[in-house]
Amino acid sequence: GSNKGPSNPDYLAQVQARIDTFLVHNPGVTKEEIPADLVTASGSGLDPHISPEAARIQVKRIAHIRGLKEQQVRKLVDQHIESPLLGLFGPSRVNVLELNISLDQLK
Repeated sequence: GSNKGPSNPDYLAQVQARIDTFLVHNPGVTKEEIPADLVTASGSGLDPHISPEAARIQVKRIAHIRGLKEQQVRKLVDQHIESPLLGLFGPSRVNVLELNISLDQLK
């Protein structure tokens, strides 16, 4: 994380590098399909959550790496979607640590 704004050239270079890396590791995904939270960072850089879209776009790669069926991974992602606080405040999200623990338990 950092406090660099979206007009900072260093920050923009970091975001572009993250996009390039993501595209290399996720063939078939286009730049336009990448959710912003995958290539930006929270202020602290330590937030354990990503958007459901960010989790879903990685299903194919994660299934392949872990030797699982895409359907299994997709189902776990869907099971780990947390609703907004009181159903009203903030976006839905996926806790990556909890999802990874559940993926580990499939083996």
